[in-house]
Amino acid sequence: MKKKSKRYKEILKNKIKDKKISPNEALDLVKKNSSTKFDESIDISLKINLKQSKGGDLSLRTIVNLPNGSGKKYKVAVLCEAEKIDEAKKTGADVVGSDDLIEKIAAGKLNFTKLVCTPAMMGKIGKHGKVLGPKGLMPNPKLGTVATDLSKAVKDIKTGLVEIRNDKDGNLASTIGRKSFSTEKLIENYNYFIESIKKEKPDTIKGELIKNIFLTSTMGISYKVGAK
Repeated sequence: MKKKSKRYKEILKNKIKDKKISPNEALDLVKKNSSTKFDESIDISLKINLKQSKGGDLSLRTIVNLPNGSGKKYKVAVLCEAEKIDEAKKTGADVVGSDDLIEKIAAGKLNFTKLVCTPAMMGKIGKHGKVLGPKGLMPNPKLGTVATDLSKAVKDIKTGLVEIRNDKDGNLASTIGRKSFSTEKLIENYNYFIESIKKEKPDTIKGELIKNIFLTSTMGISYKVGAK
């Protein structure tokens, strides 16, 4: 059995069992528990209601543009027509290319963590879905990664756009900031995130969309969150 570290034993003293606490209280505790040397991410996990009164289970996939950013850094690539290369280089993207970038993707050279594509290039990149799809890199208009306004698309990703997707059991997780963020900024991100998810509730689901909410940090313990 793996021995628990001294740091983890200290964190366990702050554990709260079988009780929902307010977002403010939870975030204060999560930040207090973030005692590692690196800037831990502050993460939210939801259990959502998948059961619709008609049709199959709900599949929720969307984006949330956090008001204070996520603190997560992405290496963004832009795939565009050859004549738009110069324009794309001014967007702040880390990698820019046209057919040459497609060749690198086909060879499995994915030197980026997000891919933005112009609509005109979707026909060419579509056949490489088997390479990009499993890594979550396939451009998608609903996720803001297929765009004509390349500057906006790159800026959104760099400053706070997070992708949301539930699994088959109704679990949904995301980052809402870093331990270096103030509690006020984290609360603002938290509230915006929750309200954004609630807006995705279809009329075919009865009752509340969100069943449970948990907050934690990269190396911390989680807290069950109740009403504000």
